[in-house]
Amino acid sequence: MAKQAIGILETKGLIALVQGTDAMLKAANVELTGPMKGVGSALVSAVITGDVAAVNAAIEAGAETAGRYGEVVSAHVIARPHDDTDIVIPGESSKAKKSTAK
Repeated sequence: MAKQAIGILETKGLIALVQGTDAMLKAANVELTGPMKGVGSALVSAVITGDVAAVNAAIEAGAETAGRYGEVVSAHVIARPHDDTDIVIPGESSKAKKSTAK
């Protein structure tokens, strides 16, 4: 799948993020980039990639669902991200290395 957009869902509490992530993956043809990350104070986030329309739809569905189970801190879509953003996205840099090694 070509990475045309990145979507980030951040919630306060793991249950909200798990429910939101499940909704995102069911709502559109997107891919979870790596393990969910926590940053302290119960803030956790998940990152998805896919085409712009799919990521928009998935983030919208994920944020709405996560909001029913906890607090949504942020839900953001970056369309056509620069290639160097892979450095800060969980799981992306390792996937890029594997695909270029083949």
